[in-house]
Amino acid sequence: METSINAIVLVGGKFDKGLYRKCINSLSWTNEIIKVKTDDIKGSFADWRNEGFKEASGDWILYIDTDEEVSVALMEEIMSVIKKNSGKVGCFAIPRKNIIFGKEFKHGGQFPDYQKRLFNRSNFSKWTGRLHEEPSYKGFLEHLKNPITHHKNSSISEMIKKTNKWSELEAEEMIKANHPKMNIFRFFSAGLREFWLRFVKQLSFLDGVEGIIYAMYQVFSRLISYSKLWEKQLSKTLI
Repeated sequence: METSINAIVLVGGKFDKGLYRKCINSLSWTNEIIKVKTDDIKGSFADWRNEGFKEASGDWILYIDTDEEVSVALMEEIMSVIKKNSGKVGCFAIPRKNIIFGKEFKHGGQFPDYQKRLFNRSNFSKWTGRLHEEPSYKGFLEHLKNPITHHKNSSISEMIKKTNKWSELEAEEMIKANHPKMNIFRFFSAGLREFWLRFVKQLSFLDGVEGIIYAMYQVFSRLISYSKLWEKQLSKTLI
C-alpha cells in the first residue's frame, strides 16, 4: 500500500500572498494540503498545529508555514526516508535556511536552525507549549540534510510588531515561573548574555551588515521581554 503524506499549513494574519503561493506550489506533491486559518482559532502555535493534526489522515504529517517552501531536493529526500522508515523513527528534524533582509544567513543561529516538522502519524501525540511549541511523539528523532527555505521578517517594522506581541507572552511565562525580581544587574546580564550569544558564539557579524543589524535587534528584543517582565512584577507589587 502506498504511503500517504499530508501537509499542514498555518495561514493567518496579513500573510504575503506571493510567498503563500510559493509555499502551496512547493507542496503539490503531497496527498493533501490542510490549511489552518489561525485567525479563527484562539490560542498559540501549538493549538493551531494540533487543529491541523485533527484533520489529517495521512501516514505522515509535514508542517509548513506560509512564508516557507519545500525544494525539490527536500521533497525527494522526504519521499525517500518515509519509504525506508521501519516505524522506529517518530520525527524528522529539517534544517531551515533563513532569508532575512533578502539575504541568506549562515551564522547568528540562523543555520542549520533544525525544525521538528515531519512526523510518523501513528507515533505523533500533540504539540505543547504556549510560546515555544514542542511536539510529543514516540520513537527516534532523525535529521534530514536538505533545508526548508524560510523568508523571515521582511522588514524591521514587522519585526517590531512581532516582538511586541511575543514579548508579552514571554513575560507572562516568566511571571508564572516566578522569575526573580528584575534589577539593574539582571537587565545588564540579560543584554550581555544575548550579545555574547549572537556576536561571539554564533558569529553573526560574518553575515555582514545584515547580520550585525539582526543580532543587535535580538539584543533589543530580549531586553523588551525583560522590561515587560519588570513592568508586570511592579504591577503585582502595587496591588
